[in-house]
Amino acid sequence: MSAPKTITVAFTGASGLPYGVRLVECLLAAGCRVWLLYSQVAQIVARQEMGWTLPGRPAEVEAELAVRFSATPGQLRVFGREEWFAPPASGSNPPDAMVVCPCTMATLAAVAAGLSQSLIERAADVVIKEGRKLVLVPRETPYSAIHLENMLKLARLGVCILPPNPGFYHHPQKVEDLVDFVVARILDQLGVAHSLMARWGEAPADGID
Repeated sequence: MSAPKTITVAFTGASGLPYGVRLVECLLAAGCRVWLLYSQVAQIVARQEMGWTLPGRPAEVEAELAVRFSATPGQLRVFGREEWFAPPASGSNPPDAMVVCPCTMATLAAVAAGLSQSLIERAADVVIKEGRKLVLVPRETPYSAIHLENMLKLARLGVCILPPNPGFYHHPQKVEDLVDFVVARILDQLGVAHSLMARWGEAPADGID
């Protein structure tokens, strides 16, 4: 029996935090191990978009989300912004994949430049150098030439650039349906099974419980 996938998820200060939170929920429901990182600005976005007071202490976030999403002991770990001894900081213990969702243009630029000034940036650098899957979910519009050049540079390195652009062919009835559309595309990139929505040409799915 193979070990569960380990996925690093990072929340940064772009709009779109509901995508990231739903992603963590679905990964845990699928049996994955999740290493969660978050920026200081993500705390502001959480309050603005979700009415959620995202605690500053990682241990409090870990305890809250573990209960909220019924995580098994040790399935979810949350690390601080400068916790340099955390597993994601070293290529000796890389995750199977990493997702930055939502991803600010500043984070994307830092990753493209190879900077490692925070644990999020270092974790992304580790995933790239170790040849693991990195998915960036950039939430900005319109894109400037600088943004596009940074995305192209990363795409040429094999990084998946996945803007949160929901489709409408599945006839969404509520905002959550649009969120699930994007999260489904992320899970597909990670190779994590889900039933968030029907595949093209298939009957509608019932969703994840």
